[in-house]
Amino acid sequence: MNNKVLVSIAMPNEKDLEVLKEAVKILESFGIPFEVVVTSAHRSPEEMIRYAKGAKDRGIEVIIAAASGSAHLPGMIAAFTTLPVIAVPLRSSFLDGLDSVLSMLQMPSGVPVATRVG
Repeated sequence: MNNKVLVSIAMPNEKDLEVLKEAVKILESFGIPFEVVVTSAHRSPEEMIRYAKGAKDRGIEVIIAAASGSAHLPGMIAAFTTLPVIAVPLRSSFLDGLDSVLSMLQMPSGVPVATRVG
C-alpha cells in the first residue's frame, strides 16, 4: 500500500479536529493516506505560507482547510499553492458560522476555493 500522504487536513486549532473527524473516518475507510496540520493565517503566517508552498512538493494532492469567522485559512492556503483547496466552514460565535460560509464563498477571483453551504 502507498503510504505517501495525499490529503492534508489543515485547521487553526486542534479542537477543530472534532468537526473534521468524519473526513478523517472517510479517508481511513478508503485507505487514503492523510495528515492533520494545525496552522494559522493569523498566529503563524510564515509557517502557514511554508506549509502551503511546500505541500505539492511533499506529494499532497488536495488540501481540506477549516476556519471560522473571517475564514482566512483556506483562502490564504489557496493563495500560496496551485493544489485544490476545499474549505470547511466552522461555527463561530458570531452569526453561528454564517460569517465563515460567506467569507469562503466570496474568495477573490483567481483564488479558487471550493466550499458547500448546508
